[in-house]
Amino acid sequence: MTLLPVMSVGVLVLAVVVALALVWWPQPGPQPSLRTRVRRTLLVAAVLVASLRPGLPGAEVRASASELNVFFVVDTTTSSMAEDFGTDPRMSGMRADITAISGRMAGARFALITFDQAAVLRMPLTSDGAAVAAAAETMLPETSAWSRGSSVTAAGPLLQQTLARVAAAHPERARAVFYLGDGEQTSGSPPAALGVDQSLVNGGAVLGYGTTGGGQMHETGVPGSRADAGWLLDPSTGKPAVSVIDEGQLGSIAQQLGVPYLHRSPGESVDAVLGLVDLTGLDRVTVAQDGPLSAGREEFYWIALLAVAGLVAWEVGLALARLWGLRRPRRARGIPEDGGIPADRDGHEEKVRS
Repeated sequence: MTLLPVMSVGVLVLAVVVALALVWWPQPGPQPSLRTRVRRTLLVAAVLVASLRPGLPGAEVRASASELNVFFVVDTTTSSMAEDFGTDPRMSGMRADITAISGRMAGARFALITFDQAAVLRMPLTSDGAAVAAAAETMLPETSAWSRGSSVTAAGPLLQQTLARVAAAHPERARAVFYLGDGEQTSGSPPAALGVDQSLVNGGAVLGYGTTGGGQMHETGVPGSRADAGWLLDPSTGKPAVSVIDEGQLGSIAQQLGVPYLHRSPGESVDAVLGLVDLTGLDRVTVAQDGPLSAGREEFYWIALLAVAGLVAWEVGLALARLWGLRRPRRARGIPEDGGIPADRDGHEEKVRS
């Protein structure tokens, strides 16, 4: 069990002492009952527990991850739906890896860039790893009917622009890039240089999906289930098109980014991916002390907050009951609540006797 107080422990202790003094110190007039004081003491204790934020630590990442910006660059061309990631499309592996990596690098900030014929910043930098995972789960490939070929380096200009802007705004934060794709160049011409300044990339990896045997693709952008769509056909043969991974291209992209390349297969843990990310080298651009930091922490403060809500509701209920009790005697005597002249049984105001 670990604690992550919302403020200084000294300030919390002082606040608790003052609160308990208000509960137990003798007051002018009628004194609260012992039961009331005990109930209010429990309320103070519940607030204290919630403020201490108890929890259980999860996996450990390096402390530098708390000052790390992570950029996912994802290939969403039609070939990302080639069904050779086991029996699933390659995109299913990309989605799973983004979710797993963002979950293991808790404390970092994440951004999501996708590309097919053009590159788009789908998710600006956010510390909410769950939001990035959700954005990855809703990624869709380009509509096959509109596909006109794409380049594996199409995301280069946008990635360079984004990295440069973030580096200028937050030079103290390191930047890691994870490129996820199959390396297949379909634009009909050799890929241009990625054009990313390696000094802006402090770590990451290029992750490859697909097989040398290749996989067929269902048409994308067709209403209904995947089974409703026919196979995407190769116009030169009239037979189902086959997409094959190009690890040579992926290796070239890795060299241009200055990061390692790793082929991904179904069921593999992301430990191998994270093992390639040398976070010790990030110290040169971060102000954080490089060391272990709890990540994926399971918080329990909400349990104390439920107790706080229950006790506050109890206090409010008692206050309303006392207020209702003060009004009922006036109504029983026929005295209006505004203090006016009481009415007789026929609704006429009684004359004031002299």
